[in-house]
Amino acid sequence: MDTTTTHDVMEFLQTTARSVGAEISSPWFYLQFGLILAAAGIASATQAAVRAKVDLTSLAMGWPAPLRHFVRVLVGSAQTAVFTLLVIVSRVVMYHSTWPSRSYLLMVAAKLGIAWLVIRLVTSVLRNAFIVKLVSIGAWFVAALSIVGQLDGTLDALDSVAIVLGGLRLTPLLAIKAGLLLLIALWLTNIASNFAESRINATTDLTPSVQVLLVKIIRIGLLTVAIVIALGAVGIDLSALAVFSGAVGVGIGIGLQKIVANFISGIILLADKSVKPGDLVTIGDNTGRISAMKTRYISVAAGDGREFLVPNEDLVTQKVVNWTYTDKNTLVKIAFGTNYDADPRLVCKLAAATAAAHPRAQKGKPPNCILTEFAEAGMKFSLTLWLADPDGMDNVKSDVMLALWEAFKQEGIRVPYPVREIRIRGGALPVETTVEVPS
Repeated sequence: MDTTTTHDVMEFLQTTARSVGAEISSPWFYLQFGLILAAAGIASATQAAVRAKVDLTSLAMGWPAPLRHFVRVLVGSAQTAVFTLLVIVSRVVMYHSTWPSRSYLLMVAAKLGIAWLVIRLVTSVLRNAFIVKLVSIGAWFVAALSIVGQLDGTLDALDSVAIVLGGLRLTPLLAIKAGLLLLIALWLTNIASNFAESRINATTDLTPSVQVLLVKIIRIGLLTVAIVIALGAVGIDLSALAVFSGAVGVGIGIGLQKIVANFISGIILLADKSVKPGDLVTIGDNTGRISAMKTRYISVAAGDGREFLVPNEDLVTQKVVNWTYTDKNTLVKIAFGTNYDADPRLVCKLAAATAAAHPRAQKGKPPNCILTEFAEAGMKFSLTLWLADPDGMDNVKSDVMLALWEAFKQEGIRVPYPVREIRIRGGALPVETTVEVPS
């Protein structure tokens, strides 16, 4: 910052201080301040009464949507509206009762109230609460500086402090402008991408994986265009940012390698269609349906309220069981055993008939039961049946086993369980003797 700029800033601050000091020293200042406080108190009481008696959800039902929205915003901001109205009335009365006018503070308060009402109405179309607060506070601050006549001086002061990096001159004013334009550009980008996503998802000619891939490409493309346009609009030469490309490359290589790996893995998964939304997968010990595929991870709904967020890189590098990759038909295997008193042919026939009776068993592929082993405790069998899809296969397995248990009881077939015999040689077991110690 050079000497001339410093002198201008100091002169601006001194002028502002003298103006504020002269205003505060006047007795009319305290009268106006008292009227503003009284208006604020009445407005607060009015807001409490409105909230107690008016239901915003049922207000203006049946009216046109824009008018209904306007009325609800106005009623929700009743405190500001009443405060602004009272201050305007007080200002008009003082303007006609005093000469020269002693109502400058009331005029400023009225303009600030009107500005806040307009900002509240404009930002009511936004859905993100944080963005609403940020835009509202920023816009009201700019309006306040403009109302008190200090906007130009504040802009000059923000533009006077600069950091020069190569051919790029960075100032607080430039950063604020870039931030506002980026915020607007990202908001418009989100609206456009959501519209495109709804249109793509409504297309039945595209597979779910292709739909997700197109949505991601559109979002990334719109985001890139928005950033380029916003930075170019504030006068930032993108070629001047080439100085930072080396640092960004190092940062990606060191700190962001996992993020980049997951991003690239997500693109690969969408391109090769190995997994897609709706597939039933088993990853490690977790089984569930893929509910969403994001840039960094996929969401697997377990069916019991839990959702597993699995990084895309794990699906590329680890073993994944996709139950619905090419065919939804699922083979369910049930292992069981019987004692040696049972007829193995009868057991196989009974097990196959029991499995075929289940309503989800495929009729075109009848169940099959085979004897697999003569074990120490009894004979072991393997029962298999086909399902049209893998949903609820554990429930089907449980139903078949319960039905098989009832069928075995009716036929007198017993399920083996381990029995251990202990033989004692050389007499009986020693008996522990307790010796009482006299006290």
